[in-house]
Amino acid sequence: MKEVILDVELRPCWSKGNLSSLKKDGKIPAILYGKNVKTEQISVIAKAFISIIETNGANIIIDLNFKDGKKPAIVKEIQRDVLTQAPIHIDFHAISLEDKVEVLVPIHIDGVADGVKNFGGTMEFIVREVKVNALPKSIPQKISVDVSHLAIGQGITIADLPKLDGVDYVQDPSTIIVNVIATKVEEAPHADTAAVAGPETAQPEVISKGKKEKEGEEVAVASAAKK
Repeated sequence: MKEVILDVELRPCWSKGNLSSLKKDGKIPAILYGKNVKTEQISVIAKAFISIIETNGANIIIDLNFKDGKKPAIVKEIQRDVLTQAPIHIDFHAISLEDKVEVLVPIHIDGVADGVKNFGGTMEFIVREVKVNALPKSIPQKISVDVSHLAIGQGITIADLPKLDGVDYVQDPSTIIVNVIATKVEEAPHADTAAVAGPETAQPEVISKGKKEKEGEEVAVASAAKK
């Protein structure tokens, strides 16, 4: 297993001033907690942490390097800025390499569904991560799923995911990961409807015209009577 080391520093308790100072120094506030481990407020260098995650994925085991030694941990949660998506806080979970842990592993889609490629369907990606229970060294960085065989109306559930050595799926096996649905097509207005609407629209004009002609005749008769 590749060793990944990240230097950390202990930091003061929460305060806006401390957080602003960390940000200016290019650091991210974090917390380390876990079984039989004292919870500690720490900070890490932003560039170093981002490089580790981009290179190895979020489920990599990281050796947090303190002044008094290293502590293996995994990333439990990353809080991000709403606009920039930059990490603004990290939760590290201290682990033992001998104990299983529960983590979320991303799903990776391989191929294009037959129902999408050849029949105009649409693929819905419902669950993008799946929770697994495994020893730290057995945690996969991703779980690949082949969808090329899926027709319209078919899908893949957690029960259909590949079996991996030392990895147990802990969610409901019937949970749907992806499925393929038919694309809805809007119907154009029926020709008969348009044909019926024409005369009804023209009818008020005919009535109005007839009424005006009748009124004209009455005016002419009245004028002749006066003469």
